[in-house]
Amino acid sequence: MDTPAARYDDVDVERYLDEPSRSTRSAFERDRARIVHAGALRRLGAKTQVVGPSSHDFVRNRLTHTLEVAQVGRGLALALGSDPDLVEAACLAHDLGHPPFGHNGERALNEVAADIGGFEGNAQTLRLLTRLEPKTFHPDGRSLGLNLTRAALDAATKYPWPLGEAPASSGRHADGLPRAVRKFGVYADDRPVFDWMRADVEPARRCVEAQIMDLADDVAYSVHDVEDGVVAGRIDLSTLTDSGLRAEVWETALDWYAPDLDRADLETAFARLSGLAAWPRAPYDGSRRHLAGLKNLTSRLIDRFCSAVQDAASAVELPRHLVRYTADLPVPAAVSAEIAVLKGIAAHLVMKADDRVSVLAEQRVVIGELVEMTWSAGPAALDAVFRADFAAADDDAGRRRVVVDQVASLTDPSAVDRHRRLFATA
Repeated sequence: MDTPAARYDDVDVERYLDEPSRSTRSAFERDRARIVHAGALRRLGAKTQVVGPSSHDFVRNRLTHTLEVAQVGRGLALALGSDPDLVEAACLAHDLGHPPFGHNGERALNEVAADIGGFEGNAQTLRLLTRLEPKTFHPDGRSLGLNLTRAALDAATKYPWPLGEAPASSGRHADGLPRAVRKFGVYADDRPVFDWMRADVEPARRCVEAQIMDLADDVAYSVHDVEDGVVAGRIDLSTLTDSGLRAEVWETALDWYAPDLDRADLETAFARLSGLAAWPRAPYDGSRRHLAGLKNLTSRLIDRFCSAVQDAASAVELPRHLVRYTADLPVPAAVSAEIAVLKGIAAHLVMKADDRVSVLAEQRVVIGELVEMTWSAGPAALDAVFRADFAAADDDAGRRRVVVDQVASLTDPSAVDRHRRLFATA
């Protein structure tokens, strides 16, 4: 039977530790279930997406964003002939490594971990999946995390290279400062499982399922960040008829996200988007009708981007089934430009707002002090699940990494609460 799962071979479904099973589910269905039931996934519900999860009842948090990415990715996988359970598993896993306060917390942890190999949310995701999330143990006593299949781990790896091979960082942080965190997917002490996962694969090449996951992430957050900004009262799409405001937005988009484009590219892309029947012509008033119109816009945009990719895949005569390394995902330039427009709108009108920039600075102080106070307090300040890691570490670098793991695992509220308690007893 030509099911999606049948298009993958024994190497793809191999686990680091063999786990014989009599389950009627496919290996990738089991992977997906393990991630759904993981504590790290639940914690995303109290972690920042763009604005804090408690700032507004409507806006996304990391968990709702993740669920939307999974829905977009599953639909693309079905259309492109990849295994939908595998792609959905990768989408559900893709943000597990994000620390409190999203990319801002990532930046702060990277600074305090600079002398032990840095911090990167995607590398932390691999660490969670293969070490920190409790599910499977090796006979020698090592935790193997969720012990996912090789294909699932690979599909969840957006940046399949170590820090030493990472490209230079580009763009800006949410407060407008140059981006300092280089994108990479594995820490030095997680190389054994990474090397097993990437055996016989061309260095730095991403499997097509990881490419689908990455596109689904781009589509979801570019569209939904704008939607959240509109509902939160920070974005009024009708004001973009002002060419002066658009010029400022394009400057932000080019600086943060799209250095290879120019203003004319973005202006043309915006003309296409604003010409859609669903594009708002009046300020958002909070009514049910306006909210329905906004939801219709998001649906229209997601369908537009996904359909364009599907059409591109058909036009270049890719294999009928996109599996692992059979081909790369074609993303039309027009889609990339339109996504950059939406990202630029959210960045300029939400992320660069003065009140938000001050909050970001406070969050980084909380993260930095949390690491230092936890380090000073010793293992007693760690959750029980991290104390054994601390005791087993060979040196201070290893123990420091455990402290970073602990802080990264916290939610926004628990980070603030723990900082308050440690500060009071310091």
